[in-house]
Amino acid sequence: MQIRALLPTLPPSEQRVARAAVSDPVGIAGKTIRELAVECSTSETTVIRFCRAVGLKGYPDLRIRLAAAAGSEDVDPAWSSASSDIGPEDSLAGVVGKLGFADAHAVQDTIAQLDLDVLQRVIDEVVAAGAVDLYGVGASSLIALDLQQKLNRIGRRASAWPDRDGALTSAALLGRGDLAIGISHTGATDDTVVALREAWENGATTVAITNFPRSPIVEVADLVLTTAARETTFRSGAMSSRIAALTVVDCLFVGVAQHNHNRTVRALERTYTAVHRRPRDGTR
Repeated sequence: MQIRALLPTLPPSEQRVARAAVSDPVGIAGKTIRELAVECSTSETTVIRFCRAVGLKGYPDLRIRLAAAAGSEDVDPAWSSASSDIGPEDSLAGVVGKLGFADAHAVQDTIAQLDLDVLQRVIDEVVAAGAVDLYGVGASSLIALDLQQKLNRIGRRASAWPDRDGALTSAALLGRGDLAIGISHTGATDDTVVALREAWENGATTVAITNFPRSPIVEVADLVLTTAARETTFRSGAMSSRIAALTVVDCLFVGVAQHNHNRTVRALERTYTAVHRRPRDGTR
């Protein structure tokens, strides 16, 4: 159940229900459908539509899921208080606690909802690909570069393209048997979507890594891996989104590395030796 991820794609009336559920899961779990509808200035029918939009059977299912989610976060009272948004009156200790909460739960929530079947298919595509392109701009370019470095360390050639022109130039030369991975937290970063579309139209297999499963990038992706980062103020959401995406990248990398363990070990040993046997001052 990814209410936060789906929220931007919902109609305004359903967004009010979503915000109520996210901000007060315990309180909403204890309300009747009529009480929730009144609180959100909407109808019971809209509440039911919202439940179905986020993949639930109905309102009773929503209450059960919210109660379970609230229970998992209320184990530690300190974590519970840290789940609220950052405000201007928060102490430094409070800010640190809330950022820690957002980052820790970005990892936990991402792992909990990760589709392992899709992940395995992406791993298989990386292993079989002739060429691997990685697209991402801004903060997402750091994720792309991290995956490029990881794959290259074990002999899987990959290229990260952090700018639109470079990404499009490379995507134009891809074809069947090649792989392109677009990384965008919002799924709406135009430079990344355009590059992935170019690769897709040229016959390459395309993968999207995004927090929002109904975003534009999904329309040009054969396979989609989702993260589950929580948005807060002061762009701490951007911090947790990177950690969530890096979690997916690590899972992908290890799966690829396991495919041929002996080859991976040899490649890691050779790359380590190449770096550490050379003097740091540039002398021969």
